[in-house]
Amino acid sequence: MTAQGETATTIDPRLLAASTKADVLSQALPYIRAFSGKTVVVKYGGHAMEDRALAELFAIDIVLMRLVGIQPVVVHGGGPQISDLMRRLGKEPEFVDGRRVTDGETVDIARMALVGKVNREIVTAINRHGPHAVGVSGEDANLLRVRQRDPRLGFVGEIESVDATLLVRLLREELIPVVATIGIGDDGQPYNCNADTVAGAIAEALRAEKLVYLTDVAGIYADWPDEASLVEAIDLDGLEALVASGAVSEGMIPKVESCIAALRSGVRRAHVLDGRLPHALLLEFFTDEGVGTMVSGPGR
Repeated sequence: MTAQGETATTIDPRLLAASTKADVLSQALPYIRAFSGKTVVVKYGGHAMEDRALAELFAIDIVLMRLVGIQPVVVHGGGPQISDLMRRLGKEPEFVDGRRVTDGETVDIARMALVGKVNREIVTAINRHGPHAVGVSGEDANLLRVRQRDPRLGFVGEIESVDATLLVRLLREELIPVVATIGIGDDGQPYNCNADTVAGAIAEALRAEKLVYLTDVAGIYADWPDEASLVEAIDLDGLEALVASGAVSEGMIPKVESCIAALRSGVRRAHVLDGRLPHALLLEFFTDEGVGTMVSGPGR
């Protein structure tokens, strides 16, 4: 109700929307300052990569991070794409203990799918929003040196070392490396590698500020699949205790183990985010609330 002689004021909805955007931008400012110049490794896969709309939003998020001074490195998998190409070429995928059996023909198919298709699609999507992305394979410049993980699996690689020289050079040129997870053995043999493990190893080598996993769940759960047990924040000791208790689901174990190794090696924080959530990266990096699970390293 207005007093006699006063006129009620109606605020233009467009101004309200603009004001909300301004509030979001002002909230992001301290985070932009904090992360400018810092390296962030993002493991990209799952539904976020297969859904075209989400893939487009991911590309926008990565470019925006680069434009505000963050140095993102994207590491991607592509298991479904490898399986699809195998079937199209008349070869049925085979797994042992959840890992792909990779004979000589299959590793060639994996290279075609990861390096020739998936990597190019991600690079192209990012570069639609700015000429920043460069596709890289772990074979390039001996980035990923590996050994055979298990003779039963064939050419599946276990990482021995990471030479991040090429990535450092690209980051200095303000470019965004997009890494396909094919490693190289001492004899020149290529190996397919687990993308979660590769992301963690690259984060270690770069002494990254953050290691981020985009997944198909909301984060790490203390009692999967009870959604109420989502862990929003935990330190390294707490995460190791959670793993030791058997509470971490089987599919999350490679990510969690990579997080632990990276944090032990100097990465400051690790995050497990729901890649199905639009702009998950921006929500985690630039808002007070954040999303998913954040794991802090020793003394953080």
